[in-house]
Order: sequence, then C-alpha cells, then structure tokens
Amino acid sequence: MSTDDKTHSILKTLENRDKVLVALSGGVDSSVLAALAYRALGERALAVTADSQTLAPGELECAKEVAREIGIQHIVISYDELGEPGFAKNPVDRCYHCKKGLIRELKKLAAVHGIDTIIEGTNISDLKNHRPGHRAVVEEGIYNPFVEFKVTKEEIREMAHKLGLSVADKPSMACLSSRFPYGQAITAEALRRVGAAESYLKKAGFKVVRVRDHAGIARIEITPLEMSRFLKMRKDVVSEFKRLGFSYVTLDLMGFRSGSMDEILQTDESA
Repeated sequence: MSTDDKTHSILKTLENRDKVLVALSGGVDSSVLAALAYRALGERALAVTADSQTLAPGELECAKEVAREIGIQHIVISYDELGEPGFAKNPVDRCYHCKKGLIRELKKLAAVHGIDTIIEGTNISDLKNHRPGHRAVVEEGIYNPFVEFKVTKEEIREMAHKLGLSVADKPSMACLSSRFPYGQAITAEALRRVGAAESYLKKAGFKVVRVRDHAGIARIEITPLEMSRFLKMRKDVVSEFKRLGFSYVTLDLMGFRSGSMDEILQTDESA
C-alpha cells in the first residue's frame, strides 16, 4: 500500500468517527495525525497537549503553533507525571505509568466534550523499540491509525510534507525523562537542569541534542559531524553546565542515537 493509499485509508476511517480527541505533542507524528483528523472531521476533532515537567523547553509553543497552523481546536492541560505512582523511581516500564496516567486525564476531558474516541500517533516503526507506554495505550482502548495501517516514520514525514506542515523535518524529541538511566530517580530539579542544558546547546546551533544525566554527570549526544565544532567551544560548554549544577561534562563519541538509555536493556537480553 502506497503512502497516499494509507493516508486515504486513515481519512476514511476517521470520517466514520463521530468525534475524536488527538493527543498532540507537537512532534511530526502527532501533528500529522491532528492534521488528518481535522481534514476528516473539521470542528469535530479536538487536539490536546499535556503541559508537564518532562516536556522539553519550546515543545509546548511548538504544539500551539502547529495547532494554529492546522486550524484544529486545541486545549492545553496540566499533567504531573512525577505524581504518578511508580514514575519518579524511573523503572524500566516508566513510560507505562506515565501513559496510563495521561490517558486517565485525556478520558476525563473527552467525557466533558462528548468524545468517545481518543487517538495517538504511535507508528509501526516505534514498535520495533522498547515501548512500554504502548501497552497502556492498548489496555485503555486508544486508537492508533498509524499502527493499524502499518505507517512507518518515513511515511509520516512524507505525509507531513504533502500536508505542508512546518514540522515535517523536525527532529524527533522524546520527553525529558528519557535522559536518565533506569533506576535513577527523576526530580523536577533534574528535569529543569537537563532542559536548560539542551536549550543552551540548541541556541548554540546544535539541532539534534540529548543531554543524558548520569547522577550529575552530563553525557552529551550530538551528531558526529558537529563534534569538531563542539570541541572548539568546550570551555564555554563546561562553564555553563557547571553553572547548571553538573559535576562532570562528557561528550559521547558514539554520537546521537534515539533511545540510547535502552542499550543496557539490549545488553541484558543478549547476556
């Protein structure tokens, strides 16, 4: 099935729904889903973004901007992941606890607006990786059009370009809780520090950045092509990271890769 055929199938499926609530993070996946929902249902589609401690700096404004761009009705709710039982201790299934609590809040809002279908943008490529949050999505009956029609991450970007979305080439951005090794407690202060560190590097021109926090040791991931430029400003980086509260500042020579904290899980499984 071509990308255009998959787009058409998703639109036809959504058109058969009465109303839908779209979980909108501002990333390319959820933005495409929101655009398709609005195209299929117009005012009967509602986008909702959860503002929380783990949302990376600038992501809330991005979600608001893309919602305006699409034209879809948009609501921002507050969500406290750190208050969810089991989340702050950062277990391997951390995302399950977060997603379970978020869906609870989305269902409350959906009930207020008379909506019985909640949709979210997990795609078929995501399911190749460690995704405990998807278990909560399945348990709670949330609809995943991209999974049903086997839409890949690459196809979603193709859809985004055809829809004319400004986020079509936006790098993937996981929530800030993914910056901590499993088992290391997540605190509001640690989240703030990581967010500020990544914002500093992005303002310096690094487009793809992760600052992993290993108990106060910053492990910086950028693309290999940007490492030589990074090293030229290392003194400034160290000074800023020390100001933010990091004890040590390191550069990961393997470079950026999504979900690097999950590498330990793969090692455990192969042992």
